[in-house]
Amino acid sequence: MVRSARQSKIIEIISDFEIETQEELVSALCNSGFEVTQATISRDIKELGLIKIVGEKKKYKYAFVANDNQVGSNKVASIFKESVIWIKASANLVVLKTVRGTASAVCGFIDKLSIQYVLGCVYGDDTVMVVVDGEENTTKLISRLKEIVGL
Repeated sequence: MVRSARQSKIIEIISDFEIETQEELVSALCNSGFEVTQATISRDIKELGLIKIVGEKKKYKYAFVANDNQVGSNKVASIFKESVIWIKASANLVVLKTVRGTASAVCGFIDKLSIQYVLGCVYGDDTVMVVVDGEENTTKLISRLKEIVGL
């Protein structure tokens, strides 16, 4: 019960504040009545599947991506929408151009969608390449991603 309460509080904290480091997260949790160590936070971050994205202050911060076949919370969808500039395809590859520094978050979001026909994705600083299991599924993926982004 303590772990689930702590992890719920972590999600709440990173949703309300731009937390850049594990030390900042430990401090915020301690201020909320949770006595934790950096090692515990490190495990929680891994279990929750937290990723780092560029925040409003142009610093990296922790963010949560839902681990199911749904788009997830409005905040996660908002992060994805604000990061993607365009989406294009070539054969069984889908390429997404993103705001500089956000490709990691976009790639993590796509991975967390757990789409069956997505074989995997890789990213650079401002580009994500998604490998799809066949050209027929490329169109499906583009439609789904454009629907999320609102393109």
